[in-house]
Amino acid sequence: MKKSTFVLASLLCGYFSAYADSIEIESPLGGWRHSLGDSTGFIQKVNYPASSVNTEGQDKSSLIKGHISKHIKGKPAKLIVNGIAIPQRVEDSGDFERPYSFGSGSNSIEIRSNDGKTRKQVQFYDGYNAKTQSRLRIVLSWDSDGTDLDLHVISPDGQHVYYGDRVAPNGGVLDVDVTTGYGPEIYANPTPPNGVYHVYVNYYGDGNNQEDLTTVQVAIITQEGTLSEKQQIFRIPMRKAGELTHVSSFSYP
Repeated sequence: MKKSTFVLASLLCGYFSAYADSIEIESPLGGWRHSLGDSTGFIQKVNYPASSVNTEGQDKSSLIKGHISKHIKGKPAKLIVNGIAIPQRVEDSGDFERPYSFGSGSNSIEIRSNDGKTRKQVQFYDGYNAKTQSRLRIVLSWDSDGTDLDLHVISPDGQHVYYGDRVAPNGGVLDVDVTTGYGPEIYANPTPPNGVYHVYVNYYGDGNNQEDLTTVQVAIITQEGTLSEKQQIFRIPMRKAGELTHVSSFSYP
């Protein structure tokens, strides 16, 4: 190898190594685990004004947490959980955290820095097969800060889950009401009744008192964690506060 080529390769190796070390994932840890006895759940306590960071009482087995040392302040990172990409708020300190109720079996997360220069992935396997598993999960996220969008899910038996009634008798729950931007808000049901579901998104308000265009993403995951798992992704522009949009009607199973 020529000296100049060797020097260039060494510099590039050092450059990418530095960026590879700029993301630290504290939780979850990779490898195998058995979450029997851990305090997990699909619902989180909300203290208004609500935010996407609400980790009170969460066990590490249901927590995504870490630090990004090289990032652009004020912009979200990208979090990818089992193939679903959502914005992840990053504090000015570089810290990020997000509760997430993982199912048994194989799971993966990936964090991508908001400057687009680095990423880090963790894969793990939860061997506790008796844990409560979501068979229907609906994930709402959006691309603007300081905005309040709300997920509404109406199940076949007429039960309506939204920020004002987050727990339904049929097992469906909304994890948290996010009022400060990006989301996500997640509806999960481990025992979803069969039939037709209706999904709506309401552009509730803009904390900046502006009518800013924001693009929402709704991911619908059925039979999560099984060989029959299906994912549908919808992206819809929302133009002004007060707008209510029908995203999808679908049949389960």
